[in-house]
Amino acid sequence: MSSSLRRGALAASAIAFSIASLAACGAGNNAQTLEIRPDNAETSVGAIKVQNALVITQPDAKANGPAAVAATLFNDGATDQTLQSIAVDGSNEKVELKPAKGGKLVVPAHGRLVIGGKDNASAVLASGREAVQNGNAQKVTFTFSKTGAVSLRAFVVPATSYFSGWGPSEVPSAPAAATSSPSGSPSASDKPEGDKAGSPASAPASSPSDSASQSAPAGN
Repeated sequence: MSSSLRRGALAASAIAFSIASLAACGAGNNAQTLEIRPDNAETSVGAIKVQNALVITQPDAKANGPAAVAATLFNDGATDQTLQSIAVDGSNEKVELKPAKGGKLVVPAHGRLVIGGKDNASAVLASGREAVQNGNAQKVTFTFSKTGAVSLRAFVVPATSYFSGWGPSEVPSAPAAATSSPSGSPSASDKPEGDKAGSPASAPASSPSDSASQSAPAGN
């Protein structure tokens, strides 16, 4: 074999080894890529893992309204588990859970369930503004049918920037000032006297020509 052919064979072998090594890093349940930790809160109990847990409040810090809980739930076990409830420390209310359209609140065996975001299951805390404060690390407890309670501290963030699509689905508008109507039109006290309730508005007087034209029969 010539030297050029030997160099080509060695180069091909090196490329094939590199590809095989990269594929091995991303394969299996113990893949090296799975060891990358998320920036947000995560924990595991038994077969259940909770990752990227967040409590997301209204984008306007002065707005009252609900907060949303977002998380990704993994089940490494061989049996499906149901998400039964979510509780946020500091609130006496349970989080309202709704499955995705046509889905269930089930974390399938060797699968995952995403809470929050478009077309996913949702978790809403009605007393969000009263129970949580932006910047805190709030204790959140997820309860599963087999594993039971899994708790961790989730960051509280407003629904802005990256989190805008994961926040509460409805954002109440700020209350209008008492001195003006929401549309900006003047209040009753600002209108002329003829426009006030009980005072009929004066209609423009009709001209003589208008009266004559109305009394004349058609066709003349």
